[in-house]
Amino acid sequence: FPSLVMVLAAFSVSGCDSQEKAAAPREAGAQEGISISDGRFVLPAVKGNPGAVYFTVHNDSADPVTIQGAEVKGAKSAMIHQTAMADGMSEMHAMPAVAVPARGTLAFKPGGLHVMAMDLDDTLAKGATTDVKLTFASGEEAVFPVEILAAGDAR
Repeated sequence: FPSLVMVLAAFSVSGCDSQEKAAAPREAGAQEGISISDGRFVLPAVKGNPGAVYFTVHNDSADPVTIQGAEVKGAKSAMIHQTAMADGMSEMHAMPAVAVPARGTLAFKPGGLHVMAMDLDDTLAKGATTDVKLTFASGEEAVFPVEILAAGDAR
């Protein structure tokens, strides 16, 4: 069954994206060739529940990269999850790693891959921003801002 989840993750990869890529100067320790666009953090409808982070990872390098972890500023913990349908029911599964193909994109979006953020600080409020950090298998990182949205404003 875990291999099915990895196959499903591979199907959420798309080859091109018409949205403008996030442009940021490369910092020491930042994953080369990686940019992030369309970052947003959706607060839970019920206080105390987890929030979800969505974004698109663009890999302009000639090699695939593997995301092995995520952190969300203002959350005590965060995990990469994959939503999948099984027997007509939606299920979420933790993903220890997800691959971003060479010269490709990987979308984290509702109903698919997302970062689940747990134990949220009260400082995370609609209209504000927070930072998300992705950690790659290489040990390098990508940090990017996300807009905070209310549950009903999810896109």
